[in-house]
Amino acid sequence: MKRPEKEAVVAQLTEQFRNADAVYLTEYRGLTVPQISDLREKLGRDTSYTVAKNTLARIAAKEAGIEGLDEILAGPTAITFVKGDFIEAAKIIRDFAKDNKALIIKGAAADGTVYDAEGAKKLADLKSRPQLLAEFAGDIKATMAKAAYLFNALPTKAVRTIDALREKQEKAA
Repeated sequence: MKRPEKEAVVAQLTEQFRNADAVYLTEYRGLTVPQISDLREKLGRDTSYTVAKNTLARIAAKEAGIEGLDEILAGPTAITFVKGDFIEAAKIIRDFAKDNKALIIKGAAADGTVYDAEGAKKLADLKSRPQLLAEFAGDIKATMAKAAYLFNALPTKAVRTIDALREKQEKAA
């Protein structure tokens, strides 16, 4: 690859690193083309699965402001650039790696943090953004229901107390 071609590849990779919400690094050696196509399809349109030279990827990552990928970028490496919900992508990659032993998760970078292989696998165990939002909405709804019950209980208790006093005075009279 000639120098202008390398510069173009580095520029493209740098742009992908900058635009990605997360980056997953995997070893793809041993996967067939249909398996890689299946993984790309499962990851969806907001994600790209790219094979690049490690030296060019290192340069692009540094230019994008991501430090700490040098150790991970060794050997045959495919880079998954994720836009959007990176937890869902982590789950897809983890499940695909379980079914296809040739895919090895090497690491990840998300939210300004670089993860080793174990850390990247643990990202898949986190709850996704929609799940967290649903739980949060449920908690707010439950809190509001409790508040409504308490606000309604005070006047109801006051009315019952007044009725009991009135009945007691009527019996006494």
